[in-house]
Amino acid sequence: ARGLSRTSTRCIGAANRTMAAAAAATSRSPVNIADVAKASAVASAAGLEWPVSKVRQDFIDFFVTKKDHKFVKSSPVVPHDDPTLLFANAGMNQFKAIFTGTADPSGPLAGLTRAANSQKCIRAGGKHNDLDDVGRDTYHHTFFEMMGNWSFSDFFKREAIEWAWELLTEVYKMPKDRMYATYFEGDDDVPADIEARDIWLSLGLPENRVIASNKADNFWEMGDTGPCGPCSEIHFDRIGGRDASHLVNMDDPDVIEIWNLVFIQYFRSEDSSLSRLPHNHVDTGMGLERVTGILQDVRSNYDTDIFRPLFASIRAATRCPAQPEGCREYTGKLGKEDTDGVDMAYRVVADHIRTLTFAITDGAVPSSEGRGYVLRRVLRRAVRFGDEKLGAPRGFFSTLVPAVVELFGEAYPELAGKAAFVQEVLADEESSFNRTLRKGRDQFEKHAAALEAAGETVLPGPVAFFLYDSMGFPVDLTQIMAEERGLTVDVEGFNEAMERQREASRSSRRSGGGVMLKLEAEQTAELAARGVEPTDTDAKYEWYVKPSAVIKAIWAPSTGGFVAEGDSVDASAGPIGVILDKSPFYYESGGQESDTGVIAVAADAAAAAAADADDDIEDGSTGVFDVDGAQAFAGFALHMGTVRSGALTVGSTVRSAVDYQRRELLAPNHTMTHVLNFALRKVLGGTVDQKGSMVAADKLRFDFNSSGALTGEQVKAVEDIVNGVISSALPVYNKVVPLADGRSIETLRAVFGETYPDPVRVVSVGAKVEDLVADPANAEWADLSVEFCGGTHLRNTSAAGRFAIVEEVAVAKGIRRIVAVTKDAATDAFDKGEELLSRFSVARSMPWRRLQDETPALKAALDAWTMPAHVKSALRAELAELEKKVFREKKADLEKVTAAIAADVVAAARAAAEAGAAPVVFRIEGDGADPKAMAAVVKEVTKVFKSGTGYGPTLVWFADADKFAAAAIVPKDSAVAAKAWVEAAIGAADGTVRPAKNGLSAQVAGKAGEDTAALGDRATAFVGAGAAAAAAAATA
Repeated sequence: ARGLSRTSTRCIGAANRTMAAAAAATSRSPVNIADVAKASAVASAAGLEWPVSKVRQDFIDFFVTKKDHKFVKSSPVVPHDDPTLLFANAGMNQFKAIFTGTADPSGPLAGLTRAANSQKCIRAGGKHNDLDDVGRDTYHHTFFEMMGNWSFSDFFKREAIEWAWELLTEVYKMPKDRMYATYFEGDDDVPADIEARDIWLSLGLPENRVIASNKADNFWEMGDTGPCGPCSEIHFDRIGGRDASHLVNMDDPDVIEIWNLVFIQYFRSEDSSLSRLPHNHVDTGMGLERVTGILQDVRSNYDTDIFRPLFASIRAATRCPAQPEGCREYTGKLGKEDTDGVDMAYRVVADHIRTLTFAITDGAVPSSEGRGYVLRRVLRRAVRFGDEKLGAPRGFFSTLVPAVVELFGEAYPELAGKAAFVQEVLADEESSFNRTLRKGRDQFEKHAAALEAAGETVLPGPVAFFLYDSMGFPVDLTQIMAEERGLTVDVEGFNEAMERQREASRSSRRSGGGVMLKLEAEQTAELAARGVEPTDTDAKYEWYVKPSAVIKAIWAPSTGGFVAEGDSVDASAGPIGVILDKSPFYYESGGQESDTGVIAVAADAAAAAAADADDDIEDGSTGVFDVDGAQAFAGFALHMGTVRSGALTVGSTVRSAVDYQRRELLAPNHTMTHVLNFALRKVLGGTVDQKGSMVAADKLRFDFNSSGALTGEQVKAVEDIVNGVISSALPVYNKVVPLADGRSIETLRAVFGETYPDPVRVVSVGAKVEDLVADPANAEWADLSVEFCGGTHLRNTSAAGRFAIVEEVAVAKGIRRIVAVTKDAATDAFDKGEELLSRFSVARSMPWRRLQDETPALKAALDAWTMPAHVKSALRAELAELEKKVFREKKADLEKVTAAIAADVVAAARAAAEAGAAPVVFRIEGDGADPKAMAAVVKEVTKVFKSGTGYGPTLVWFADADKFAAAAIVPKDSAVAAKAWVEAAIGAADGTVRPAKNGLSAQVAGKAGEDTAALGDRATAFVGAGAAAAAAAATA
């Protein structure tokens, strides 16, 4: 068995010697994690017959060189063109369009019959989620590589099985007597896969090792509907020398599935019925980590050279004053044997740093929604294990990125180009979580202790939600912490709390009751069987035409499917899809919304082809169909909408009228999206990558990577470049060229992760595509916008009129979004900006009293008006300064007023005392009639009263339509009690009197009412006849 007798214990010992050697190499200087990883990788692979790099490459070479497969490199782990997936979770994902029958016949998948690769995969969310299991066992991972080979309407079961057996036994030299094969046992819908069984038997596998298995294990389905079929799994017994057939598919760690061969031959319809596909396919997948563990004869994937260098890097990264050598070495223990939890933490951190490095490299970032939230959960789980179990210093996790790049960069070169960005994003996210980690842990401990004291074992859902919402603790992290304390979490209660929080937001995002129409493999196969050809859409780039066409098919879901030849549908059918033999409508693609318009049955079919483009196609029509949108499926352009009048019939001649006024708004937005991409690189540098875009009739949206917000100056600089291109009136060229020729143009920009057809359409602003291809390295092209694109564009940039960036915001960590407008919308935005600039100019010279009334109006305009973002940003800053000016000048004036009032009050009190008159009741009016102003007056008067004698009791008050306030200040020897005086003065008015500790003053403020108008009269009456007796009683 070629060395399959080594033990995991020896491998762990060797791994620890490797880790020690790597650590010693850097002990005299600051740790370079990449160097640690490199030294450990070299040491780990030494003496191995099957290092992971050889396992991967021999698989690919076998199918490419020996079995005539095409190598198709791994797609990004972020499926940019499949919104149904959080992450690529299987090798077949990038070929999904072939399986579903929706592949573009001119796209890169066209003509592909055999393929092989090793696909980057993540299973950490959605239907396939291994996150909670990572670290607990020896074989679960959130990131892994799936080696696979595929047949698309080419070879089938015999070749798939025989070649898998050949690779395993003749290339990898795996012992035949340790392998088992399963096949589908059949059910009420599908017969047993006797063909697969017999092929295995013919290869020499004995009957007891060819095992019938149920639907759960041996029937693969893409989803609730779609392609599906039986599968045959290959299992390997790590121990050998026994009959392990009873352990197959029993989750035994020593009898594991290593390869799944899926035979796609059925289609599951919405009514759950199955039908045979017109063509058979094969989809196989073998986990690189698992087969590497077998070939290196270790019982844990984590004992292979895939992970040992990462463990060395983790130990080096955990060095700190408290543990100068880093955390203890990895020993491979599981469960209760891992008493300190360190080994589990090693596995968690090693797995999670791979996941995050690959995911962020491929375009995802941690955030609060969707795949971004999954990544945030992964990161926070790793950081918590590093902090609590490994004793790692803060910020350690992001320092592991260079190790991943070092170890996997040769197989996946894209890692190196994004390493700095990945590390920056992780460091920022890690820092953010570290700020709440200890607080959250303290909160958890507090609640856990209370539960234990009460003899309870379930952490309430609202508490788990508080930890999530306020402390950033994903619920699975809370579950781990609870498990460590012998507790469980009320997940249902957590979900209810989460649902309550999300409901309002979700409600606001709900769209109207439109029906989404789409064609799956079953429908595209039916079209092909009917002889319907893919739609000729060459006319989608033409303008102001109303060509004739023939209705080849009508898809009417409400009536059960496709309408029969010669049959009709009317408005009662609801939303339908119409397929023409040729169409001028641009279908939704590349971020651009589709055209809309009208399809009308021609009154005179013979004359339709010669009709004038200025004609009204609805005149005399027996059926008018409003096109609300268009999408393409396997080359069939599906025009979606409703019948407005009359009826449509399959086979009828029709004329199409695109809403070109709407396209006149789409085209400048699309062309300026290209120019914006170019301008951003000019201002921010060549590292800017497009992360998404949307071209609508009213605006354009562009997402790109950036470590921080753009300054107002940068936004203006980008905007100025785009407007410069517009004013230069540059011609816009396009041409379809071979893909290789297009890629040779050095300045051409392509969207990361996007697949492009061959040949491909190139759109160039300012130079002919032929010239670019003829001289692809010309430095002059650096000043041009050149991109692959299939959208509709202007003929000249001047038609865009003007360009305004109206918003620049963050959409996720490290991802910014620009929203911009063109043409009249841009002119309006600039006009609004100029108008508001003028208003601010006037406001600068206003006295504070006028400015106090003007600033709310300026703020309302800033919030409501659309204008250039850099103007709005500058005006918001100026508004803040104007508000500060109001505050400063108002405060200064108020200080003068309060000083004058205080002086008047003091003078009145002194004069009254000298004359032996009654106490003073003093009403404040004008600017001083304000609670804050009066509080200042009281403060000043109290100071004077404390500093000397000769002042009589004094009550100051004011009242207006909205509010009132009163305060009494009395000398130490006064017979008048301050609190009693104020209480008598306010009568039944709403307010609580607050006396000073020394009893020499008391204040009240409240809302004005009927009683407040007579406040002064009551105050005077209180200190009139009998005041002394009243005061004595109050004192008592």
